[in-house]
Amino acid sequence: MTRIAACLAWLSIVATACGNASPYTTGSASRDGIGKFYEGREIAQVMGHRGASWLERAGREREERTDLLINNLALAADASVADIGAGTGYFAIPLARRVPDGRVLAVDIQPEMLAIIEQRARIAKITNIERILASEADPGLPQGAVDLVLMVDAYHEFSHPFEVMQAVAESLNEGGRVVIVEYRGEDPSVMIKPLHKMTAAQVKREMAKVGLRWITTESYLPQQHVMTFKKR
Repeated sequence: MTRIAACLAWLSIVATACGNASPYTTGSASRDGIGKFYEGREIAQVMGHRGASWLERAGREREERTDLLINNLALAADASVADIGAGTGYFAIPLARRVPDGRVLAVDIQPEMLAIIEQRARIAKITNIERILASEADPGLPQGAVDLVLMVDAYHEFSHPFEVMQAVAESLNEGGRVVIVEYRGEDPSVMIKPLHKMTAAQVKREMAKVGLRWITTESYLPQQHVMTFKKR
């Protein structure tokens, strides 16, 4: 073993001992995945901005009862809400109307999606949406300032879920909540590609890695879990 190789091996051992080893593993990518695994789950490919029309499809409210989700979030008028993976603003727009004295942080890694939100907000005369262009590992949220972080059918596509959720946990104010909505991975009748669904057990396991405590799992939506977490 060369001196360089020996040094690299030693650094690897030290990093592991100090808890700095990567939380991810890699392997062969499946058809809908990226070949990167977290807590035994392969991370799904991101739906690009060219799929924006699917987010705004006419039957979405009927199929997913998105109206029930918004009504059950129990938001104060002055709440600060972050919508991560905001896409076209499907949720950011109505959320902004629910918090007229607060603000909605519309977070996405695709500038094309944020441009769509800007246009929609301008047409709707909504001024309390702040668009944030995130990186894959950092949502760009202010620390200790957010009442609710919402992620709808987005978390399973995060390429750096550990780092993103660490930042999300740090963004919460006292009593702040994280609400994760994902298609039910336990339910074979939910006709969604397997990598685009998650089981409740998997979500709990991944949130625990960043110190988020499970509060409730609600099943009032036809196809999705609604899972709430808070900081420990």
